[in-house]
Amino acid sequence: MKKKVVALSLTAGLMVSPVFSPEALGAPNVSQKVNFNEKIGTPQFISGKLTKPSVNAPEKIVMDYFAQKQDVFKFKGDALQSFKIVEKKKDELGYTYLRVQQMYKGTPVYGAVMTAHVNKDGVLTAISGSPVPNLTEKKSLKASKNVSKQDAAAAGEKDLIAEIGSEPTYEYAPKSKSVVYVQDGNAHQAYLVNYNFLDPKPGNWDYFIDAGSGEILDKVNQIHEASANGKGGKPGGPGATGSDTVGSGTGVLGDTKSLNTYLSSSTYYLQDNTRGDGVFTYDASNRQRLPGSLWADTDNQYNASYDRAAVDAHYYAGETYDYYLDVHDRNSYDGNGAALKSTVHYGRSYNNAFWNGQQMVYGDGDGSTFAPLSGGLDVVAHELTHAVTDTTADLIYQNESGAINESMSDVFGTLLEYHTGNNPDWEIGEDIYTPGQAGDALRSMSDPAKYEDPDHYSVRYTGTGDNGGVHINSGIGNKAAYLLSQGGTHYGVNVSGIGPDKVGDIYYRALTQYLTPTSTFSQLRSAAVQSATDLYGAGSAEVASVNAAFDAVGVN
Repeated sequence: MKKKVVALSLTAGLMVSPVFSPEALGAPNVSQKVNFNEKIGTPQFISGKLTKPSVNAPEKIVMDYFAQKQDVFKFKGDALQSFKIVEKKKDELGYTYLRVQQMYKGTPVYGAVMTAHVNKDGVLTAISGSPVPNLTEKKSLKASKNVSKQDAAAAGEKDLIAEIGSEPTYEYAPKSKSVVYVQDGNAHQAYLVNYNFLDPKPGNWDYFIDAGSGEILDKVNQIHEASANGKGGKPGGPGATGSDTVGSGTGVLGDTKSLNTYLSSSTYYLQDNTRGDGVFTYDASNRQRLPGSLWADTDNQYNASYDRAAVDAHYYAGETYDYYLDVHDRNSYDGNGAALKSTVHYGRSYNNAFWNGQQMVYGDGDGSTFAPLSGGLDVVAHELTHAVTDTTADLIYQNESGAINESMSDVFGTLLEYHTGNNPDWEIGEDIYTPGQAGDALRSMSDPAKYEDPDHYSVRYTGTGDNGGVHINSGIGNKAAYLLSQGGTHYGVNVSGIGPDKVGDIYYRALTQYLTPTSTFSQLRSAAVQSATDLYGAGSAEVASVNAAFDAVGVN
């Protein structure tokens, strides 16, 4: 989370057209809706009754559909060679959800992920996501791999050192994997190399390096990208004995909170074993280290000034866990009870908070620009929602998909405030931003322009700074969510509000079942409309409000 970066590139890696007629794709009936990505030349969302009822397995229904629509999705040969189902689950509405990865000769195509939904009658109802067209015709993919993974990692590291100014201290050794990377219409056999480090400043860089020439094709700092999650353990390691207890503490804003803790060998720890695989809060002791020391106390009363950041990080992580479990039946960010780890007192006067792919990290702020950042519930929920995004839609942290990623975190940060009754508003970070100045915030969802963020697609940022405007252009999605919840008139379009609870249901379904790594704002609209249709019906007032909200912010 950060305020803003001034500068620079094309906001949307993809330009989209308005919704096209189904006839343009040879669709079997006019009840279908098609959102077509004009620049790529393939659809990014198709919905309706796409197939006839079937008793076949959902995987076969989807693959048969791809095979029948080769001219639409622009691939040749066996669908089973071009697409791989990487996830399958059944939801509470009776749909079978499948996540599909595009492949080229056994290698995944970076970012080319689709989702498919098959209803209880065996009817395919939606395909979301844009495959890369005509890969078999790309001569560049036939080039030999002359560069090894090790040489690619070394080339990326050399560039990284120049980028950040010194040699990084890695959290884990750089990781390389083979991908097909498409850039400006050109496809490359490439290596994706990830570099994760804290020093000299936190980074989680992805480098794309041509496997034939060794050329660096692209690089992006994806500080929110997921990686292997470490699970916390009880103090003392395996075999340690102790008991769950309840303590009390004072938060950053001076309020008192009850805390789930753990007693072992006469020491109390900020370790909550009642939620999933646990909630753990650590102390970095103003150093750049993770996770630091598990927070320890002698009397289970956390009222010292130094305790306050830890109290809020621990308590708000628990509240965020409860929201996702109680409201959306999601057990921790990964749906499987993953441990929630937070580190406070990171660095000295560090004006930021981030999710590094494994845990939450909070600086103390400098006392002027920021107070300790864990003191804002919407900040904590924002960071944890990045983790939810990483394990579901996996929105690439760049351009429009990155702006949607940021907006989703702002939306659910705000919804947590409403759910818990914690002074809810539509401002982001208001509790910890400029503590000496009342009435301001990091961003505003109700009025993004208040902090010079766009509130309409026509005025989106089109530079290269801020990873292509991931924080700046989040204002477009934020304004749509605000209007959908609260209602109002914007750019002459009237929106009837449906309240924060329904917004949460629609956006959660869109995020976890319809959005894909390269989603555009137009695809977000289709995903939200389809989610509202699934939940409330095609002719519902909720669907009408979703459409109006996106009309109001200029997203077709």
